[in-house]
This record gives sequence, structure tokens and C-alpha cells, in this order.
Amino acid sequence: MVAPPPVTIGLPVYNAEKYVAQALDSLIDQTYGDFNVIISDNASTDRTPEICNEYARRDKRILYSRNAVNIGASPNFNRVFALSESPFFKWATADDYWAPTMLEKCLNVVTSDPTVALCYPQATLVDADGSNPRPYDDALHLVQDSPRERFTTLMEKIRLSHQHQGVARSSMLKRTLMLGAHVGSDINLLAELVLYGKFYEYAERLFFRRFHQDSGSWARNSDEHQARRYYAASAPRMAYVGWRQHYSFFRAVTRAPLTLRDRFALYRYLGRRLRWDRERLARELWTKSGGR
Repeated sequence: MVAPPPVTIGLPVYNAEKYVAQALDSLIDQTYGDFNVIISDNASTDRTPEICNEYARRDKRILYSRNAVNIGASPNFNRVFALSESPFFKWATADDYWAPTMLEKCLNVVTSDPTVALCYPQATLVDADGSNPRPYDDALHLVQDSPRERFTTLMEKIRLSHQHQGVARSSMLKRTLMLGAHVGSDINLLAELVLYGKFYEYAERLFFRRFHQDSGSWARNSDEHQARRYYAASAPRMAYVGWRQHYSFFRAVTRAPLTLRDRFALYRYLGRRLRWDRERLARELWTKSGGR
């Protein structure tokens, strides 16, 4: 039986014909080469299958599979991780790309320190053509020994969510609930993962995040845009998204290996956040009950 490579890259794709070739080129050109790429095509209707199959034919490290139907974004992200057997894992998205040394440098960090759950590089934002680069500061170098401090710092500082595209320790990622079915569950995942280990921000801009009209963060306040990006084609838009997000934070704290003092301190912290968000949560209840 052939042992899995040290790291697996999971690439969930859907109708990504415009950008997926650049994403794959930036992955196969990494200076660290002992990895495989698992592509899960979410029933694309454009040329994505042809492009991905061509890359898989040319590079044996690339494995392509296709879902019979669109299962939604989160299940497809979770699927590529479930197919991985490597001790380290990296998600990749089809419209972003990475500097050649990203994998090598981040992998060096997580292999040298067993307390690190995730190492991700600093980011540069680019437009649809990969132009107009703008540095972006995540400020999520979370290496405190206290999981409570790491959790609250992430909750206070996180804005754009892309840190999970770094290199993660699979054993810690497996302990989480993974991505939920609601919009914004990537933040829930990161908040849960940081309870199990440290986040190390590599101080080089090795990740290029592309903003375009079909990207998830293009219209962050548009429920219609987010639902179109997030859910399976036949699935109805999920109700009570805010309530689901808050519930997932509480559930993560309940499941994590925390001291009683830290657990109840985080319950109090999350309770305050629930109160701060009461207007949005009330609107969700009002809308669902038939109010306008």
C-alpha cells in the first residue's frame, strides 16, 4: 500500500473555467513537490471538467472527480478533506493563486511545531484580471498558549475569511465540525480550529485573493448573492443564518477540550455577542414568522 504524501491540496471547483488553470499552475509549480491535489468538481456546466482532466492527465499528482449533482459549496469543501489521508491539508480555491514557495514555507512551520493547527501566509488582493494588487493585513497571528485568548482575538479581528487556505494539521482539523451548511460557516470553522491549536501567520505575501463579480466576498451584504454562491442549485435558501452562526460558536466551545474556567468565560463572551447581534436575530425571526 502506497503511503499518502505529507500534504494534500483539496480544490473544490464549480464553473471556474476562467481562473482554474492559473490556480492549478500556481499549485503544481510549488517548490515543495511531495503532495497531491484532489479536485472535486461540483457538477460544473462550463469547460471546467475539460481543463481539470487535462491537468490530471499531465500531472499524476492531480486526481479529478466530479459530483453527479451540485451538492453545495460547504459539502464540496468538506468532501475534498474527507478524501485526504495526509497528515497536513490545504484547501485551495479555483479563482485564487499562490506564490511558488507558499507550501514549502507554511509546511516548515507546522511540521516544526506540533502546537500549530494552521499556518497561512499574508495576502494580496487582486482584481478579476490579477491586476491592481493591494496588500491585506489579517492580523491573525494567534500563537498565544491560551485557547480562550486565541478564540476571542480571532472573533474580534477577523474580517475577510481565507486563512483556512493555509496549511492545516489534519488531526486537529478532524476534531472540528468542519464547514456547516450556512453562509459564513468558514468563520465558525476557523473559530473552532483555533481552540485546538495556534494560527501562525507567515510574514510574506504568498497568497493572492481575487475579487470579481462572482466571488463570494463581492457582495457580502447581499443574501441573494451569497445564497447563489453557497447552496446547491436545488436547495432553498437557509433561514436563521445568524442564529446558526451563534449556535455553532457555542457548540464549538462546548466540544473543545477547555478548562471549566475558560469554557464559562467563553460562554459569557458569546452571550454578549448574542446580545449585540439581537437586532439582526430579531429580524430573522420576524421575517420567518411572516412579518415584513
